[in-house]
Amino acid sequence: MATTALTPQTHDETVQDGIVLIDFWAEWCGPCRQFGPVFETVSEANPDAKFVKVDTESEPELAAQYGVSSIPMLVIYRDGIPVFGQPGALPQPALEDLLKQVRDLDMDAVKQQYAQQVAAAEAQASGRKPANDPTSF
Repeated sequence: MATTALTPQTHDETVQDGIVLIDFWAEWCGPCRQFGPVFETVSEANPDAKFVKVDTESEPELAAQYGVSSIPMLVIYRDGIPVFGQPGALPQPALEDLLKQVRDLDMDAVKQQYAQQVAAAEAQASGRKPANDPTSF
């Protein structure tokens, strides 16, 4: 599968199912130009995953949404949950290994942990303690 462009309009639908790798890049970025062919090659060898690219110059709102401050940056979702995010270009073997690790995740455990993180963040935002906090009354 070739890579496709990710836009704010296609973002939510794109990341909701399966494994999705997002490459944040820009034309002027040397490391991005080095990583691009690696990303493309791995995408062609793994048709079960979605490989999408975000041009940070064309889609600054997506870059801001993810807090991208260094490119290239790779973000990986599995079943709608972000499971990896890191700046820097990866060599092909490292990207392939990372994809294998994402495939091997125990998604029941990941979903449980993610739900706890979301609940804690929501509680913190509202100024209350999470229900499972032993110091809450």
